[in-house]
Amino acid sequence: MKPPAPPQLPSLTSADFFIEDEAFFEGQQFVLADYSYLTAKNMIIRQSTLEKISLHKASLDNFEASNVIFYNCDFSNIEWLKASFHQVVFEQCKLTGANFAESYLRDCKFHDCLCDFTSFSQSNLKFVQFSQCRLTESEFYNIKWQHLTLSQNDLTRSNWGHTSLNKLDFSQNEFQQIFLDYTALRGLVVNPQQALVIATSCGLVIKD
Repeated sequence: MKPPAPPQLPSLTSADFFIEDEAFFEGQQFVLADYSYLTAKNMIIRQSTLEKISLHKASLDNFEASNVIFYNCDFSNIEWLKASFHQVVFEQCKLTGANFAESYLRDCKFHDCLCDFTSFSQSNLKFVQFSQCRLTESEFYNIKWQHLTLSQNDLTRSNWGHTSLNKLDFSQNEFQQIFLDYTALRGLVVNPQQALVIATSCGLVIKD
């Protein structure tokens, strides 16, 4: 499966980050700042990196990021409704409770991130990869996806209701409980242990 395209970054200039309606950033590097609880609309970030930036409980409607690397940032409980992410990497970020609902993500990678209770409901994901992330009780409800790759994640109690599961591969991940649309199981790839968990949750009684 084709991996997500990596961000294309020019030589970056150190700058101060700020939250403001219609703010536009390009070719810049932002390090170690806290902008929690702030709100803004229509912000755009391109060809930049953000490291150790905190946006805890921020609200950024219609946000756009392209060719951006977020490293070790705190985005817990952020509201990113109807956002757009293109060639974006989330590396070692805290995304607990983050809300990506109705967003568009293309060529994005989430690696070693905390994504408990994170919602991607009704989002569109194309060439998106999650690797070594904790996705417990996350929401993938009614998403549209193409080339979604999941590797070494914890998917325990994640919700995939009203989502097509055909050719989606769970086999390299772990879960003890998961919520699926059982009318859409055809084509889902799982390992034997996962098949047992899913069968049990469907109400089957399995004898030795």
